[in-house]
Formats: sequence, C-alpha cells, structure tokens
Amino acid sequence: MTDKTFRCFLVEKDAAGNIRRGVVERSQPDLPPGDVLVRVEFSSLNYKDALAAQGHPGVVRKLPHVPGIDAAGTVAHSADARFKPGDPVVITGYELGAGQWGGWADYVRVPADWIVPLPPGLSLKETMVFGTAGFTAAQCVQAIMLNGVAPDAGEILVTGATGGVGCLAIKLLARLGYSAVAVTGKAHLKSQLYEWGAGRVLTREEAVNNTDKPLLTAFWAGAVDTVGGQTLATIVRETKPYGVVAACGLVGGTELKLTVHPFILRGVTLAGIGSALLPYDRRVEIWRKLSGDWRLDGLDALTTTIGLDDIEQHVQRILKGDIVGRTVVQMNV
Repeated sequence: MTDKTFRCFLVEKDAAGNIRRGVVERSQPDLPPGDVLVRVEFSSLNYKDALAAQGHPGVVRKLPHVPGIDAAGTVAHSADARFKPGDPVVITGYELGAGQWGGWADYVRVPADWIVPLPPGLSLKETMVFGTAGFTAAQCVQAIMLNGVAPDAGEILVTGATGGVGCLAIKLLARLGYSAVAVTGKAHLKSQLYEWGAGRVLTREEAVNNTDKPLLTAFWAGAVDTVGGQTLATIVRETKPYGVVAACGLVGGTELKLTVHPFILRGVTLAGIGSALLPYDRRVEIWRKLSGDWRLDGLDALTTTIGLDDIEQHVQRILKGDIVGRTVVQMNV
C-alpha cells in the first residue's frame, strides 16, 4: 500500500450478478468527490452497515460500495478553509456508507458540511463507540426530556437493550437520573444490563401485547424503541398520560397498528428519531452534550474492537442478532 492507495472493505457485483465482498486495495482517485479527504482511524459496525455489506438496495444506491456510516480520523487534505491537515474530525450520517462510500476504509472523501470537529474531551475512538448508535440514543433521550418527562415521572422502557442504541440509551438514562427498564431476548445478559444501569429487565414477550385494544394499562413515562412493529404499538398504548415514546428502529416491522386514542386521550407524544439528516447545529449540540454533561464512563466495557479483516464474521453476527454492545472498527490493526 502506498500514499495513493488504501485498504477498504468493498462490496461489488460480479459478471453473474452475485454480490462479493472483502478487503481490497483501491486508489485514492477511486474515492467519490468531496471537499475534504480524511484519513480514517476508527469506524463502527451498525445494522445498516451489515445490510450495506449485503448490497441491500434499500441502503446501497450503486455498486461497488464501501459501507460504514461512521468515521473518525484526521484531515489529510482540505479544499475548505474550515478544516486543515491534521485536524481530528468525526463524520456520522448524511450519505456516508449509504449513497456514498463510507468509513470501512483507510480514507474517505466527503463534503465539508458533513464534518464535525472532534468534540473536546472525547477521543476519536470514543466518538465511534457512540457513532450513529449513540448519537441516536442521545436524540431519543433528548426528545423525552424536551417534551417534559422528568426522572420522577416514572420508568422509561428501552427495547433492544443489548444492542448499540439500547445499551447507550440505558447508560444515558441512568446517568441523567432516570429509571430504565430494559427489554431483551438475551436472558443470559441480565447482569450486564444491570451493570449498564437498568433498574429492571423484561423479556421480549413481556413487552408485547397482541390484542387490538386501543389503550392498555399505562406503565411507562416514556420509552426508547429500537424495534418498531407490534412492540412499538404496545408501548404507545401502555404509555402514561403525556409520556413520550422515541422511535428509532424497524427490525420488528414497519407497520404500526394504532388508533388515535393514545394521542388524544392520554396526550402521548410519538417522537420519530432519525440521525442521518439532523441539521448541523443540532448535530454539534448532541456531540457537545455527549462530551460534556452527558459524558459516560465505562464505555470500554460495552465495546468490541476489530480490524477490517474481522468485519465479515461480525457482519454475520449482527445479522443474526448476536452482537452485544458496540463494535468499533480500527483501521491500523
């Protein structure tokens, strides 16, 4: 590898139409156009990345493609005066790893508007422990707080609690004085969830009610839902008056079978959370919180660090639901 070539995890289609993927070398001119060239030191593994690694048409617009919706590193070259070589920077969201080649590479080239300077107090690796997952978790918690749900209002339910968004949401809620109830299908990880800050742990079955009743007994002051489908429909119907449900996932389905009753009789707020297109000023504010008042300890305990050559086996694991916590991809290993 030279200064003009780089390693990346490339997804491509062969002449027969079959998807192939693996670590290859490419030349810097192969990178998409952009204002800033960043030498990547860390990325992360998210469910969306695993779909991109399969060439999923709902994520990847064209092949060949490099997944990785998160990247952190240092500026190698910049045509924008806001950044200079050597600046440590973070990139999450926008089209990174979806419409444009992403962070599973030694280099990315992106528009300057996608880049956030490294937040003071965080290392490049710590930003990737958060990544889009932590960024999403923080938005969920912020939505609960901004809509008036205080820690003394009651329990906050968190689904998918051992996943990237869920584990960081639990830690954030506990850090801010909330009582989090974790929902998981991994009973053997109960003790881990308690260590992360959960006050109680429920099974997936306990979090779902398949009846068609428009309202159910109200349990939750709020919720962070990473699942969607019937789980989300249950949570909304079980939320207390003026509670807030932050919805950010769809692994359980995209349909939502509800009436308006929870919204007009209990005043429940359903807050949709998306990270890719969050405006820049709000994006910077989330990072300011994560590096300041919301700073979390013990991130290493929920993090697995891998190299580019390890990605394939971890893609298979996350697709099977076997990943716990966060997986950081380090480029120089």
